[in-house]
Amino acid sequence: MKPAGIDFELPASVFCLPTKFFKMTTLIKVEVPVMADLFDKGEKPEYLFWVGSAGAFDDRYKKVTRAFVKILAHLGVSYAVLGTEESSSGDVARRAGNEMLYQMQALMNIEIFNGYEVEKIITCDPHVFNTFKNEYPEYGAKFEVIHHTQFLHKLIEEGKLNLDLDVFNEQKITYHDPCYLGRANGEYNAPRKVLGAILSDFIEMKRNKSFALCCGAGGGQMFKEAEKGNKEVFIERTEDALATGADVIATACPYCMVMMTDGLKYKNKNEEVKNYDIAELVAMSLKL
Repeated sequence: MKPAGIDFELPASVFCLPTKFFKMTTLIKVEVPVMADLFDKGEKPEYLFWVGSAGAFDDRYKKVTRAFVKILAHLGVSYAVLGTEESSSGDVARRAGNEMLYQMQALMNIEIFNGYEVEKIITCDPHVFNTFKNEYPEYGAKFEVIHHTQFLHKLIEEGKLNLDLDVFNEQKITYHDPCYLGRANGEYNAPRKVLGAILSDFIEMKRNKSFALCCGAGGGQMFKEAEKGNKEVFIERTEDALATGADVIATACPYCMVMMTDGLKYKNKNEEVKNYDIAELVAMSLKL
């Protein structure tokens, strides 16, 4: 996790965009507010942004965290992160069968949330979203959980987020439905509404929404050895995406991003087809 209270500066070129999109050369400075620091000053933010393990430690998904934080800063959203107080949601522990570890994590997190009087949590991880929303209430959790695509959709609907720039004009974008956002929680609309606000040519995969194929990483599968079979699930799903002829595969989950990115590399398509999280597409559309 990023040390509490430290600003970070990143060259806008950190996204490694191909020239067919656009170039940014400005240096963007973002100060990430930490919950403990705000409480010390008597301030209570409206949202807690749960960064998650991937958003804090995975080099690729750190870029998604930075993109989303820049959007929050751009819009002046009242939020904070836990910083070094953030641990794991316990989702993977439960899926892998370690129920005791999951319960310990859940109870510890709920105690921290209650201490900071957290009422609304935003996360970019559908697995965390599902665990916080559907499983933590069993232990007395009482807070609203919002996936970042739902949050962005709400801002667009309220007219607070305008994505009328032509960064992705004439580019084909397809979207892969994360299992824990789609089938587990029935959220198919928000990601598509956000993508629909980006000037581009949106094209659905043949298998989409409730019929979408899993990326193959959920339920702790990403941390297991491959099982017997003729083809990895992520290869099959990458082929679904490539069949659309899209220039960009949009994802909304750290697990899906890993699997789609690996699939593009396996197919030797990673130079011509890009995998971006929806938060990154929004940040790029705003030229942040």
